[in-house]
Amino acid sequence: MNPLEKINIGVVGVGHLGQYHVKHLSKISGANLIGVFDSNNKRNNSISKQYNTRIFDNLNSLIQSCDALSIVTPTQYHAEIAEQCIRSNKHVFIEKPITGSLAEADNILRLANNSGVIVQVGHIERLNPALLALDSYTLKPKYIEVQRLAPYTTRGTEVPVVLDLMIHDIDIVLALVKSQVDTIHASGLSIMTDSVDIANARIQFVDGTIANITSSRIAKDKVRKLKAFQNEMYVTIDFLLGLTEVYRIVKNKGPKGLAAVPLNENEKNKQIIYEKPTVSSFDPLRMELSNFIDSIKGKTKPIVSGSDGREALKVAIQIHEMIIKDLH
Repeated sequence: MNPLEKINIGVVGVGHLGQYHVKHLSKISGANLIGVFDSNNKRNNSISKQYNTRIFDNLNSLIQSCDALSIVTPTQYHAEIAEQCIRSNKHVFIEKPITGSLAEADNILRLANNSGVIVQVGHIERLNPALLALDSYTLKPKYIEVQRLAPYTTRGTEVPVVLDLMIHDIDIVLALVKSQVDTIHASGLSIMTDSVDIANARIQFVDGTIANITSSRIAKDKVRKLKAFQNEMYVTIDFLLGLTEVYRIVKNKGPKGLAAVPLNENEKNKQIIYEKPTVSSFDPLRMELSNFIDSIKGKTKPIVSGSDGREALKVAIQIHEMIIKDLH
């Protein structure tokens, strides 16, 4: 494909998140927003007027008019819509989770591989500026602690907290740890809904790395924090504040101009160096959609591939099923 040619793209589902896909795709230079399809006519009309884009009265018409589709529907429709798109040789961006089951995800990836189309999954936290601020560091964490807490809201409560919130951090952890999952221990509770509202998972990897992840939608305040420990380095990220901090142990005097804290009497030749990497200001959703467009053009590869999305789903399902088994 000619890198200068615009990608004709449509959006399927223009609810709470889908409207932002429309907003960004209407502005990305390499994309040509063809139109939208949603089962809710009121939402269709509102989005059409706001972004001066066409409403399609059926999904197939939109698919046939595009090179690529952004699928922003409830999870239970992901597989069916993605399959329809891929069978028409269209590239797909699928909001997380990739599908509702591993069998569906495997089918999507098989079809995409046979058709040679791009599948990208919307694990947006992988592009969080506070996480990307660590790109210049060599990260080999041996212990990771993650918290993702949110005040209760009725929107999205039909989805278990593991597949709604925790899957973000599962994806991040799987990207950070270059090893296979060995064992998982998980527990959780249903408090406000018939689904799991709070969950904790302890994931041990083959190389010995441990990740402890807690997610809750029954919290007083929003919390999105990650701490990672490795040999001679400790990293902390506050995703909400956009704050990234690094503590490194160095021998003798640290780099000039950096805060240094001497260690105890037995380690006089070492210091703790505090660094605060610059966190860039950009919209992660726009960045991942731009990455999708550039991947179609052959300029790069998806930051979160379909296989990445499948692996995050696999771990999330294991955790959720373990919790459900204990609750019953």
